[in-house]
Amino acid sequence: MELYILIACDRLEEAQENKLKADLPAIQARLQSYAEDCAFADGKFINECDSEFCDDWQLGISQRIKKKPQLKFPIEFFNDLAKEFKVDCEVGEIEDGQRNPAL
Repeated sequence: MELYILIACDRLEEAQENKLKADLPAIQARLQSYAEDCAFADGKFINECDSEFCDDWQLGISQRIKKKPQLKFPIEFFNDLAKEFKVDCEVGEIEDGQRNPAL
């Protein structure tokens, strides 16, 4: 299974959007480092933040998971990231190149 976790960038209030924009370089650095550390699991950094509008951003990681215990590390990483930067996350599966959010 290929898992993805994205920072929630849409439907933010103005203060949340401003904070996310201010924290963007630090968040990107943490995500890039995570993806590099998870290269063994085909870890990839998702960094589609070219628009001036946060609603258009896709920011997170994807990686292959073979067994449920392997979910622990990415979930803990994003929980820590969410607490530190006060962001929400979207988790889902990538199937046939399409992202499908978990229900």
